[in-house]
Formats: sequence, C-alpha cells, structure tokens
Amino acid sequence: MKKFLVIFFIISFALIFNGRSIAMLKTSVLHPQILAALAKAGHGAKIVIADSNYPFDVMSNPKSKKVYLNLAPGKLNVSDVLEALSSIIEIESAQAIYPDSGPEPSIFKEYRKILPKNINIEKIGRFDFYKAAKGEDVCLVIATGEQRTWSCIILTIGVVQP
Repeated sequence: MKKFLVIFFIISFALIFNGRSIAMLKTSVLHPQILAALAKAGHGAKIVIADSNYPFDVMSNPKSKKVYLNLAPGKLNVSDVLEALSSIIEIESAQAIYPDSGPEPSIFKEYRKILPKNINIEKIGRFDFYKAAKGEDVCLVIATGEQRTWSCIILTIGVVQP
C-alpha cells in the first residue's frame, strides 16, 4: 500500500508539474453533501434554496439533508446556488415565495434568466411556502447568505432523458 501511495503522488506531481490538472469530477458542483443528497434523490424530489432569513430548522422536512452555505452575509446567494444546481439537474418546476402585496421581488428576474425557458415560476405566499418546504418530498435544503428578502425557491427535480 505504501508503495502504491508513493507512486500515486509521483504521478500526480508529474501531471501537475507538466501543467495538467487532475480532476476527479467533471461537474460544476463539488460540494459532497449536495452531491450525495442529489444522488439519493429522484424524479419529483424537491430542493429548497433559501435566503438568510429562512427558519431552516423549524420550516423544513426533518428528514431532508440540510446544507449550510451561509458563510457570510451575501455569500453565497440564492442565484449562485440556483445557477450551479441548474447546470447539473433537470428542473421540472419551481415555486418561489412571494409577498402578499407590493412589487415583485428583484430576484425573480434572476430566476427567469437562470431557469430553463419552459419553467413557469409558481408564486406562493409565505405560509404556503413553509408548508411546501416541510413536505415529505423535500430531500435537500440549502441555506445561503442571501440578504434580499423574498428570495427562497423550491425546485422539483425532473427526468433525465436518455
């Protein structure tokens, strides 16, 4: 085993030294907990991406995997996470938290830019969003450092066509 490790490190160093990198995964998302949760999910499973105001522990399915990406205010934001996830999963539908009155939250423009063009964003009120986020079909809840209010979205995973 020791000999194998020495050979592995020598080859790795040679590859890096020659300007080539060693990539274990060819995906835009490398977070192990997110990848593990997605690997266990399937068609119809749901993902919550939530802003920093969201009550993660009390308003999510207790069986769902919770991933905390809220390192600091504004880092990472909901759009960053949505963009990364939309590059590796099929999205069947989306539900976004929406205020009872007032203008449309600014993040909706970003949702429309990132999500596939065939996805209509279902706007749901705060308490209906909380109920949906606690659903048995929610497999992953991602906390972000998003500071804008009304910036939470639920994605339904679609089918990968052969």
